[in-house]
Amino acid sequence: MLLLHCPLLLLLLLLPLSSRPQKLPTRDEELFQMQIRDKAFFHDSSVIPDGAEISSYLFRDTPKRYFFVVEEDNTPLAVTVTPCDAPLEWKLSVQELPEEASGEGSGEPEPLEQQKQQITNEEGTELFSYKGNDVEYFVSSSSPSGLYQLDLLSTEKDTHFKVYATTTPESDQPYPELPYDPRIDVTSLGRTTVTLAWKPSPTASLLKQPIQYCIVINKEHNFKSLCAVEAKLSSDDAFMMAPKPGLDFSPFDFAHFGFPLDNNSGKERGFLKSSSKFGRQTSLKPRVDLHKVCIGNKNIFTVSDLKPDTQYYFDMFAINTDTNMSTAYVGTFARTKEEAKQKTVELKDGKVTDVFIKRKGAKFLRFAPVSSHQKVTFSVHSCLDAVQIQVRRDGKLLLSQNIEGVRQFQLRGKAKAKYLIRLKGSKKGASVLKILATTRPNKQSFPSLPEDTRIKAFDKLRTCSSVTVAWLGTQERNKFCIYKREVDDNYSDEQKKREQNQCLGPDTRKKSEKVLCKYFHSQNIQKAVTTETIRGLQPGKSYLLDVYVIGHGGQSVKYQSKLVKTRKFC
Repeated sequence: MLLLHCPLLLLLLLLPLSSRPQKLPTRDEELFQMQIRDKAFFHDSSVIPDGAEISSYLFRDTPKRYFFVVEEDNTPLAVTVTPCDAPLEWKLSVQELPEEASGEGSGEPEPLEQQKQQITNEEGTELFSYKGNDVEYFVSSSSPSGLYQLDLLSTEKDTHFKVYATTTPESDQPYPELPYDPRIDVTSLGRTTVTLAWKPSPTASLLKQPIQYCIVINKEHNFKSLCAVEAKLSSDDAFMMAPKPGLDFSPFDFAHFGFPLDNNSGKERGFLKSSSKFGRQTSLKPRVDLHKVCIGNKNIFTVSDLKPDTQYYFDMFAINTDTNMSTAYVGTFARTKEEAKQKTVELKDGKVTDVFIKRKGAKFLRFAPVSSHQKVTFSVHSCLDAVQIQVRRDGKLLLSQNIEGVRQFQLRGKAKAKYLIRLKGSKKGASVLKILATTRPNKQSFPSLPEDTRIKAFDKLRTCSSVTVAWLGTQERNKFCIYKREVDDNYSDEQKKREQNQCLGPDTRKKSEKVLCKYFHSQNIQKAVTTETIRGLQPGKSYLLDVYVIGHGGQSVKYQSKLVKTRKFC
């Protein structure tokens, strides 16, 4: 009869409950099943139950010893030790049970205290030892009866570990079985995506047990166990849910996961729960760039939202959802492809260049003056949303700013210098801009603008056929043209926003929309205001008004559009 199953035996062997003579108890299967269900029974116990995985904690340089008993000779035995976040030294040994403990015997049995001393004072015969961070096994088809001791030690740091022992390894099989080829294959590689494929676990395909696959992605190294992954993740970290039936992705769809993951999603999963109560104060570690995604029983998956030209490590774990025990496939790694090299646009001295940038994209421009120069001027007109500009001279960063509207920068020149300009687009949408680089300080292609480019409408001056508006000017004499266009009453601010491209000049407008053009400036910036009354309008109608300022070089900039409405009754 096997007594590995009965924790009561070890409690009797190792705890001095009484001094009166006693015999070693035999296994009570019903009692064992009850005790296995009661997880608190094994908490902080030195007893290893049969057929149940235990999790525990080691303090650095503090050994821990576990026991279990095999009562009969020629018993199958399997012991699995899983290190988590540090290498372990562990040893399995066995010593004979006292003569009175191995059968009915004859004569008076020894007191229990003497049996305990006799057992625990002996070192026993070493069966197996290991040092490292691999998941390691001891398997024997025929083990002798005796008291088995498992000694564990961590010399590196405080660490978690797991232990599983069974005397029925053929029938238990709590760990998912690996296929004959346990490697993860990289089937497709892009700049931001990696597609992985693997062979299914026979536990799922042949034994029809519930298996779930979880992928772990990080930039540091491969992991040898799911326990090691969990040790890296905080209790708030999570992993993605498997796609719901009917809403599943096709094998080559991209599964998007964000960095970082939703902190609430992990609460719906049971086998990643961890405890922070280790009996010793621990400091919080900074979050690591480690992500886990569980995908159900699929065996092909595309990881997306990765960074270009970056090496990633991929690990796959098959998890038996009935037992919550896992087996690691052979991990792999791959480097995503580089970004397509940007074509550098050459800027010519004094010539305006149009630039289009995709959403979140970037463009590189180069300016290499042919002659020596004391100063260089960059004029930038951002037509839509704000863009970021960086200017480097011979590799040295001179300028880095976000710009809206028209901006001009003057930098100190240097003989034979070359300038590299990087323009980064908006996160909201595509960016359109115009840029001019020149070594001639008086060369200004874009007109100067006031800080406020709004058009003001005077409500009290509205009539059924006219509206009066005003706008600011500058000290520089420029040409201003005003245009009108009738719009529907339900014309929205969103439609107006889409038409705010400041780079679209008067040449894109119909001649019938033109109201007038005039020159205007004021040496006193406080008085640089002009008004205009627009006549010939229809009663109760809405109009969109635009003012364009045109510079000496012919380039124009549009003020912010203004929506006005005439009075319906006068």
